[in-house]
Amino acid sequence: MQARRGTWYAVGAYVLWGLSPLFWNLIPDIAAIDLLLNRIVWSVPLLAIVLGLSRRWSEVQASYRPWRTRFMTVAASGFVLINWGLFLWAATNGHILEASLGYFINPLVSVALGVVVLGERLRRLQWIAVGIAALGVIAMTIRLGELPWISLVLAGAFGMYGLIKKQPITPAPVVSLFGESAFLALPALIIGLAVTRGGAASFGSTLPITIFLISTGIMNVVPLLLFGAAAKRIPLSTIGLLQYITPTLQFVLGILVYEETLSGDGLFGFIVVWIALGIYTFDTFRGRGIEEPVAQRPEKEV
Repeated sequence: MQARRGTWYAVGAYVLWGLSPLFWNLIPDIAAIDLLLNRIVWSVPLLAIVLGLSRRWSEVQASYRPWRTRFMTVAASGFVLINWGLFLWAATNGHILEASLGYFINPLVSVALGVVVLGERLRRLQWIAVGIAALGVIAMTIRLGELPWISLVLAGAFGMYGLIKKQPITPAPVVSLFGESAFLALPALIIGLAVTRGGAASFGSTLPITIFLISTGIMNVVPLLLFGAAAKRIPLSTIGLLQYITPTLQFVLGILVYEETLSGDGLFGFIVVWIALGIYTFDTFRGRGIEEPVAQRPEKEV
């Protein structure tokens, strides 16, 4: 029962992330920077309510006492800011396909970071998968004449964010997300007040737009809470397989809904990455996946 519930939590999170371009493009006149600033600011009170209802404020205070935890939170905030900001810009400026490629690449970036930073070991087929993905990005760069920087920055930023989340000093997901959002909230609020244009598509201009901007916090927090709940109930390998729901839905939206053009060179890059992901997924489920040099730590609470 717990596993089934966890699977549905994960599916819910990944479907929400995959369909999120539909939400972010509901009001085209709102700039990506406004979406980002409101997403940050309105996440804080929503997370505060969640922490209050679950009576976890003492955990928040205890978690952020060590200076190392605070430093990790600042670093995580920087990477998640890059990821959120670039994705919102891509989703609202006709680059959904490039964003989806970034999330297809992300699992392999995370694998590479695990090997380089954490000393994890890969089997031969997994090395081949990572190598194919790297060669695919290089070949695509040569064929397109430019680096697919949106995809690589999204994958790299989220990979680094995930690496920080794996550190034992990092608090439980909802606590750490509150810390990251709270750290970013004051600068976001100041910037928002400084750059507000007071036009037809800004906070306070109309009731529907104001409600929409407040709801960006809900769109930010809900899938993250679902993901955290899933991580407590189902194996990491299952989560890893289900995560491809997100970029697949984004890819379909980019082609069918937003009519983005996929050139032959772009399709070549996707195919190479899909082949690499197929090899890696096959080998992961054939055996035990990545062998870690240290024992697995128990999952933290959401």
